Amino acid sequence: METIRQSFASKIDEILKQWKIKVRLDTKIENSKKLSEPALTNLIPEVLEAMTTALNESEEDDFEIVAQASLEHGINRFEHGYDAAEIAREYRLLRQVVFSILKDELLELPKMESYRAFRIIDAVIDQASAYCFHQFVEERTRKLENLQQQITQNNEELTRLLSLSQESFSQLAHELKTPLNSIMAYSQMILRQQQSRTEEDSITIERIERVLRASRQLLQLVNNSLEISQVDAGKTQLKLIKIDLISVIAATLETIEPLAEAKELSIIISNDLAPEQVITDLSRLQQILINLLSNAVRYTETGSITVICESLPDDKWLLGIRDTGIGIAPENIKRIFQPFSRVAHRVSQQAEGSTGLGLTIVSQLVELLQGEIQVVSKLGEGSEFIIIFPREIKPDQP
Repeated sequence: METIRQSFASKIDEILKQWKIKVRLDTKIENSKKLSEPALTNLIPEVLEAMTTALNESEEDDFEIVAQASLEHGINRFEHGYDAAEIAREYRLLRQVVFSILKDELLELPKMESYRAFRIIDAVIDQASAYCFHQFVEERTRKLENLQQQITQNNEELTRLLSLSQESFSQLAHELKTPLNSIMAYSQMILRQQQSRTEEDSITIERIERVLRASRQLLQLVNNSLEISQVDAGKTQLKLIKIDLISVIAATLETIEPLAEAKELSIIISNDLAPEQVITDLSRLQQILINLLSNAVRYTETGSITVICESLPDDKWLLGIRDTGIGIAPENIKRIFQPFSRVAHRVSQQAEGSTGLGLTIVSQLVELLQGEIQVVSKLGEGSEFIIIFPREIKPDQP
């Protein structure tokens, strides 16, 4: 055994040289190409020295000398970006090189000594790779745990900041509403006073009307933003009641009819197949209707707007708003429910007053009322918004 130990010790440099060549040429150890010579060699010489010592020991399992070198090798390979398969291939190549170089010496030994030397070398490489893998896995696990902890902390901080942002926005919006309402009230009062005077004051009246229109638009933007913020924060509470759909649709249309008449648009109602009653949130349903109808009027210059309401199987009902407006390009349909999205190619003066939040609110409220919304549209021919609602909203359902 002393002979094989001496032979092994004398050939460590050759073993190391051939091993490095094989590792560099191995296409499945990609990370080795990025390493310098010292980084690639790393602690492999110490592992080979451990084999030399083990070959001189009386007990085959007395290989503690290899432990420290292999553990440090695992740490370094982790830092080099290796994966487990690359480490395994490095040790496999080391085994091949060692036995290839020592083959002749091992064959010249007596059978028992050759067998023992073979077992010792094989066992040392096994133990070295096991230690290396163990440390590699520990380092990777430690990094993943640190990363998970960091992600958790970041999520907690983001949640806190988001909560503060939503609260701050809500407070700011509420603060804005007070002076806006005052501006509108004073503008209306002055406008009434000026309207009773001579035509010389027409310029003043026009300016006051502009202030009033801008204030209304700004108040609508604040109200819409507040609605989105409350839905996103999960603060919107449903008030479920039994309602008469036909009456609700008729009442809602009354607020839209003046806008449609101003553009000479006809409103068609198709509710012969409508359910008599449904259980839903009245104010939220009216808000969906008003937003969709306002949008239809805004983007329709000529023709009509049709409101469809009908019963469906499986305790569901359909609400449809169809117009003969400018339509939406297919590639833009997914964008229309995004905040402040305007995809129309041409708009009327009324369309210019849009806040860009109406359809965003519709989408969120439809989901809140456990419905599903679809859009069918063609440029130049109009659009149809189809919503499917349950006849009865269950409070315990998400």
